[in-house]
Amino acid sequence: MKKFFLLPLTLCLLMTCACTGRSTLEQADANAPVTVEDLRDLTTLPSTSVVSLTQAATSPHTGLPILAPITFNVNDPENSRGLSTDKKEHSFGVAKNGIPHEISKATQEYFESTGYKAICYDTKSAEKVIYLTFDCGWENGCTDEVLDTLKEKKVPAAFFCTLEHIKSSPDLIARMITEGHIVGNHSAKHPNFAEISRQRMADEILECENYLRENYGYSTKFFRFPEGSYNESALELISSMGMTSVFWSSAYADWDVSKTKGAQYAFDTVTARLHPGAVLLLHSVSPDNAAALGDIIDWARNDGYVFKSLNDIKM
Repeated sequence: MKKFFLLPLTLCLLMTCACTGRSTLEQADANAPVTVEDLRDLTTLPSTSVVSLTQAATSPHTGLPILAPITFNVNDPENSRGLSTDKKEHSFGVAKNGIPHEISKATQEYFESTGYKAICYDTKSAEKVIYLTFDCGWENGCTDEVLDTLKEKKVPAAFFCTLEHIKSSPDLIARMITEGHIVGNHSAKHPNFAEISRQRMADEILECENYLRENYGYSTKFFRFPEGSYNESALELISSMGMTSVFWSSAYADWDVSKTKGAQYAFDTVTARLHPGAVLLLHSVSPDNAAALGDIIDWARNDGYVFKSLNDIKM
């Protein structure tokens, strides 16, 4: 009789151990750290798991939910339609007396007549509006001061950043995003877009875009051509990706930090070239710009200008 009693007892113990071990394994899996790869396909997970994973998969830089990477199939990769590949180097002319230069006018007329999503200045706003933009290829210790001034003056801006800058300056990029500015796509490796294939163009943009999505939870719809060099094929390709190419109608030679001329020179040059609808290009590496920015903003506002975000442009 003892043998018959021992057998059920043994079976019960074995079943209890097995259940306990399974429960421990499931708990360990549930507590596993969440990676970007875990979010590639959430459709098979119960809704409670989706919420948990989404909350956990946030950017350590911005606190925003991480975005899945995107892909893009290049239309007409060989340019069989024969869109012009003649190189254009953006020229804006020097605006005077609050009037954009004829070169800027002609360039904007070309963009609008072709229907490509591109802008060098705003022809549609009834206000004396300015769009403040910065090109950021590397860091020279001036961007924090620029951001401090923008925050104090409550002015929005767009920072067009290369992938190298985005990777090397996570705190600055995060600050731009969390303080409400635009981080624009300035390509991954800063090539001349008039000299590369349509596929390479898309790859350059996607590499930068997907890094922002996966590391900052951020996506951008604005692109600036490296060196301001482009052609018709490039304009069409960028537009087909749903992005707007942003040029400029006012700028000055502020990128050479070995030739700084002081805050007063920056102030005088920038304010003399402003005009309604201006897309103002400055470089964030310039200590002159950083020092003069607050006075430039005050002068422009006193003259009736309003600073707006690129998101406000009517295309």
